[in-house]
Amino acid sequence: QVRLVESGGGLVQAGGSLRLSCAASGRTFSSYAMGWFRQAPGKEREFVAAISTSGGSTYYADSVKGRFLISRQNAKNTVYLQMNSLNPEDTAAYYCAAGGGSWYVPRAPAEYNYWGQGTQVTVSS
Repeated sequence: QVRLVESGGGLVQAGGSLRLSCAASGRTFSSYAMGWFRQAPGKEREFVAAISTSGGSTYYADSVKGRFLISRQNAKNTVYLQMNSLNPEDTAAYYCAAGGGSWYVPRAPAEYNYWGQGTQVTVSS
């Protein structure tokens, strides 16, 4: 069992930055790939970024590539999402998730086993 708690969301102006954190409980954090997803009102949950168990491999949605950076610190049971050059289209609830393993980094929501409660990011124009 893994419990995930996101933090760091808030209101920011277009062009600004935010860093989201996701703290995990349990001693198995390092055995899971981690992902960030987002969901805007009336839209489906969409993939944002994912990172392998070691942190050596990262994956991004085209919409955030070059602006967002996912990282993790296994010693702190934490995964981060640094978001730069934010625009109003990035407004959504952001969720972190744990799934897969050392052999696989999922990108589909259905492939993740554990989810946080979400943190709201609002970008004003």
